[in-house]
Amino acid sequence: MSMLKTDNTTQGYLQPRNLTDLQAKTGNLYEAIVIIAKRANQIANNLREELHSKLEEFTSVTDNLEEIHENREQIEIAKAYERLPNPTLLSTQEFLEGKVYFRNPAKDSEPDLTTIFQSLPKNGSGDNAGRRKS
Repeated sequence: MSMLKTDNTTQGYLQPRNLTDLQAKTGNLYEAIVIIAKRANQIANNLREELHSKLEEFTSVTDNLEEIHENREQIEIAKAYERLPNPTLLSTQEFLEGKVYFRNPAKDSEPDLTTIFQSLPKNGSGDNAGRRKS
């Protein structure tokens, strides 16, 4: 008998991933991990805001007999959010499916070095080639 408990909500997400698949999207494994982590933070923040907005409905300043019933509803809402897959698993799946838009501003702003090198004089053929500046 297995001691592991399987959850039907994470079956499609919780699986070993091939690191070369992650690297193939960006060309750099670490860059892919940073993209997945940033997307996971976005998902977690959205879920947190959604949960807090749903739980705000239950805040009251007066005590009444219906408080026990409201607490049960709060517990059910909290349990529903606990059953959701981990934001990192969701963001990894989105990344592999190509649903995440990303760009690297450092790579976008790098000048094209081939045009710079083509405009430079070749191997000492300039006017001051090989001379020291005094």
